Amino acid sequence: MATTTTKKKSTGKRSTRKYSPAAGKSVEREMRAMKEGKLKSGRSGKKVTSRKQAIAIGLSEARKAGKKVPAKKG
Repeated sequence: MATTTTKKKSTGKRSTRKYSPAAGKSVEREMRAMKEGKLKSGRSGKKVTSRKQAIAIGLSEARKAGKKVPAKKG
């Protein structure tokens, strides 16, 4: 019986954290505020109901605070 060994191929660069833990905390805080009904959007001041919008607000605040967050697309 022949034994074969399988090697894992490296697929290019190693993955590193894209978001800092502090950025995650910022998103978590905004999600909690949204669920409590306290999160308001920018100019209009309307209540935020969308999960995606709450995440975007959290990441935006993390960027402003200088946390490690990738730049916006587009």
